[in-house]
Amino acid sequence: MNERIIALIDCNSFYCSCERLFRPDLMNRPVGVLSNNDGCFVSRTNELKRLGVAMGAPYFQVKNICDKNNVAVFSANFSLYTNMSDRVMNTLFEFAPSIEIYSVDEAFLDLTGLDEGSIESYCRNIKKTVEQNTGIPVCVGIARTKVLAKLANRIAKKDESTKGVFSTLKKENLEHALSKSEIGDVWGIGRQSNIKFKILGIKTAKQLRDYQNSYLIQKQFTKVGRMIQDELREISCFPISDEVPKKKEIMSSRTFGSPVFEKSSLRESLASYAGLACEKLRKQNSVCQEVEIYIRTNPFKEIPQYVKSISITLESATCDTRKIIKEAFTLLDEIFVSGYEYKKAAIKLSKIQDKDEYQISLFGKNDSQEDLILMNLMDKINARDGDETLKVAACGTNKKAWFMKQTLKSPRYVTGWSELLKI
Repeated sequence: MNERIIALIDCNSFYCSCERLFRPDLMNRPVGVLSNNDGCFVSRTNELKRLGVAMGAPYFQVKNICDKNNVAVFSANFSLYTNMSDRVMNTLFEFAPSIEIYSVDEAFLDLTGLDEGSIESYCRNIKKTVEQNTGIPVCVGIARTKVLAKLANRIAKKDESTKGVFSTLKKENLEHALSKSEIGDVWGIGRQSNIKFKILGIKTAKQLRDYQNSYLIQKQFTKVGRMIQDELREISCFPISDEVPKKKEIMSSRTFGSPVFEKSSLRESLASYAGLACEKLRKQNSVCQEVEIYIRTNPFKEIPQYVKSISITLESATCDTRKIIKEAFTLLDEIFVSGYEYKKAAIKLSKIQDKDEYQISLFGKNDSQEDLILMNLMDKINARDGDETLKVAACGTNKKAWFMKQTLKSPRYVTGWSELLKI
């Protein structure tokens, strides 16, 4: 029986690489991408990291550094990033029969059965092909398990001598990876677990692998902690799943670009967020039976504070944006208090069920065939022509105060006809 071989392909500074793809002049410049409302850095090139700008650093705190060093800073352009991610993943499907798309810029490939002697050459060809087809640079980590593949990929990114590909299939490489990886670098170990491991004297991945009291590991860190230890021992515990699990809850929220005082503005924001959430709901062929909304003021300002959430269970599960918006407005009427400076709103859909399996309500108003056709048509038009090309009128027609700040956003090079790159 062939031993398992897993490769983790991870895009390098993915958001920044997408921005550089259409701006060759940025190739050797430090580049950073900001979070919603141009708040904090969520992606940085190596050049920006070397300037000391940390992940999550607020832009306003390091703006002087960025200006002084000619840093190219961008607002998040998620339509561009999602499109480029699809292109990367479609290329990866050419190289393995089983792929798990782990995130927008990462995927696990099951390469079991390939000759181990040529596996590194095969993965270098994957790297080369992805970069040729998409222009996005990637690194590859090769191992027996997913946890080890994560560690291998981390070394491939940090050690230039690997040229972007590192394998732990060889014993000496495995020992090197484990001894050089701090316990906090191990996939699945969070901040609190990191502290507890260090109290036990476990500071590296190698020490965790070699720790003899597995019963204590499971007692202190649950079954998952024990499974991580086994994965470090090349015992596979986390299978590759090529099916994307359906979300059990879907939330859509934003921090407003400017303070909001009027209920009408909150209504428009909730309607817009409901549209985004319902689109995700329909994409996974689901319906929901509970709606929750949330509004709050700015906790970082010395102003009167107000935070409130409220939910409702629907008589009949639905995926119709119009019905969800109607319920959100009813909930907002119950919790809105005038006179406050609102900074954020959110909507959450829960009690999610499969659309083909849920129990139809005997007394509630179920989604009709006409409702579903209309919603699917909206989704198709928006997928083709761009987000919110077609939307419910309650979302408003003009950019209001509740819209996010995106003053540094790049064009929609691949998702908007009017913004195609001109040569």
